[in-house]
Amino acid sequence: MRPLLRRLLPSLCSAAARALLARRAVPMALRPAERAARVEGDAPSAAGAAPEHDGLENIQQKKIFKETKEKTQQSEEPCAVDSLMAEMPFVDTDIEDECAMHATTELSIKKKRKRTIGREIEEGIERKKKKNKQYQPNYFISLPITNPKITGSIQAVQDAIIQKDQRLSKAMVRSGSFHVTMLVMHLSSEEEISIAVGALSDSKVFVDDLLKGKRVDLSFQGIDHFRNQVGFVNLAENDHATLLKEIAETMKKKFQEKGIMAGEERAFKPHLTFMKLSKSTELRKQVKKIDSSLYEDFKNHYFGDEILHRFDLCSMLKKKQPNGYYYCESSIVFGKSHEADLVKEALRRETQALLPRLNQIKELLTSPEIRTKISKELFEDRHNCNSKWKSCIDSESPNA
Repeated sequence: MRPLLRRLLPSLCSAAARALLARRAVPMALRPAERAARVEGDAPSAAGAAPEHDGLENIQQKKIFKETKEKTQQSEEPCAVDSLMAEMPFVDTDIEDECAMHATTELSIKKKRKRTIGREIEEGIERKKKKNKQYQPNYFISLPITNPKITGSIQAVQDAIIQKDQRLSKAMVRSGSFHVTMLVMHLSSEEEISIAVGALSDSKVFVDDLLKGKRVDLSFQGIDHFRNQVGFVNLAENDHATLLKEIAETMKKKFQEKGIMAGEERAFKPHLTFMKLSKSTELRKQVKKIDSSLYEDFKNHYFGDEILHRFDLCSMLKKKQPNGYYYCESSIVFGKSHEADLVKEALRRETQALLPRLNQIKELLTSPEIRTKISKELFEDRHNCNSKWKSCIDSESPNA
């Protein structure tokens, strides 16, 4: 609208000026008509004296009257333009003031818009930070690693790495904390914790349906990393690993049905973390990346198997247990004969630990020198026993 007014204003102003000049010229144009009227009034008195002169004068008066009428009609057109100007809403507006005010207003709007955009950006950043903080995971579902062979092998790797770089001792995860993370979530109140405990309990039925009584052996082999920031032991890809992924997806759906913010956007990758730089802020300033050559010798190492038997709802922030494991809100155990399986597994592990010693004893017994020495010691012991027995009998005899 304003650009259109700017184009029209010059032409309207010039029309107004012409109308003003025409209005001033009207009285001057009317004077000959007044003289003509006076002449007409005086004409009867002078008609008899000079008829010829009156006829000529009448012709001149008519001519003057005609010219005056034409000028009057011309002057009425600018007056119409003038009255149109008077009806315009901007008739009393100073053009220079209006333009100046418009420029100032536009500048103010731009500044205000800039301030508003800046404030909106800041508020958006604050909201994003608040949201990230609000929904940052603080609980997780843990699959605990309890096999001594796995924990012992990982500790050997940790020791080997520390020998090469002492600084990384701060990055090592305690053996009591070894686990596989199945699911992460944010629980902001005791009520949500209670809901999560119920969801974990409900998940047991679905997990049992997936397992169908089968024992799941999870094989851990090889070492890998996440962006050289986290070192972990790989879970070997097999049917049991696939089944574990199905269990994780089932549990995720169950928790989400309960209204729990659970799971991550990225795909589930089961792994056993044993080292991460984020454990120490000071360390991250010193070490930007973990050199993969530090664990090169263990990249394809077989660490052992873990029998799937339990899932725990653990807190990331609450104080850990004395053995180093996380604070546990609730747990579910799998298998009808789970306890018997645990006992069998414990006996098997103890037997495997004793087998090397039994083999050493067998080797010693097969040696001739050892056998001779043992026989001699047995003969001497028997002879000594017989001598003591004989002397004892003699002392008790009545003839003695």
